Amino acid sequence: MPLHELDALLACLAPRQPWAVLSGAGLSTASGIPDYRDAQGAWKRAAPIHHQDFMAHAATRQRYWARSLIGWPVFRQARPNAAHQALARLEAAGQVGVVITQNVDGLHQAAGSQAVIDLHGRLDTTVCMGCGRRSPRAAFQAELLAANGSWHHLQAPVAPDGDADLSGVDFSRFTVPACPHCGGVIKPDVVFYGDNVPRERVDRAMAALRGCEALLVVGSSLMVYSGLRFVHAAQARAPRMAIAAINLGTTRADGLFDAKLHAACAPALQALQAALTR
Repeated sequence: MPLHELDALLACLAPRQPWAVLSGAGLSTASGIPDYRDAQGAWKRAAPIHHQDFMAHAATRQRYWARSLIGWPVFRQARPNAAHQALARLEAAGQVGVVITQNVDGLHQAAGSQAVIDLHGRLDTTVCMGCGRRSPRAAFQAELLAANGSWHHLQAPVAPDGDADLSGVDFSRFTVPACPHCGGVIKPDVVFYGDNVPRERVDRAMAALRGCEALLVVGSSLMVYSGLRFVHAAQARAPRMAIAAINLGTTRADGLFDAKLHAACAPALQALQAALTR
């Protein structure tokens, strides 16, 4: 870990509390959940599923839910890593005012963080796009298994969306149950690529940001606007907020940071937390 960068990060954040934290996929890789992009910000695999495609095509829903049937048990078993735990301790110490997370895994809450805004929703919940009814993802897993008993033995590497890199199978044979209440399309309660974060959720996150003195971006390339907008908001505030980042690779806001630590999230946050709470 570059110690001069850690010192710069401390100099940026220590005098300014509380901070808002914007977390991305890089924070959860140590928990076994893959991220989307490489160090240069390019896709590591095919781009994630698009909302419009999911809603318009039954074949897309079959492919997604077949892959999710295989990937969900691995995703569900993921546990918080040292990065999540360090942020929870920083919140308890009064340094972190809110965590705005782009992740859909619920690991911040599992680690003990209280002030968390799940910007892109939660994968452990499903929503009916017809009647709006929300249900536990675990219950829908049971329905998928009941309707597709011959699929449960398949294995494939887990993918970032909580599905799996399952290929070479005939997805047209996969049955996707409809909503038992209205017959509508069941979707994971997350913001798919190409969809919009609900306005109320963005407003709540912006209000939380305004209550903080600095913004710390952790494990996000900021390649999508849903996260980048918070950096722009911090920059535009008068007086301008301090903006810092912990990320191994390139981000879309590299020219806007007052300090950036090029390091993996877990050791960097552990070092930050140790320096500020000893």
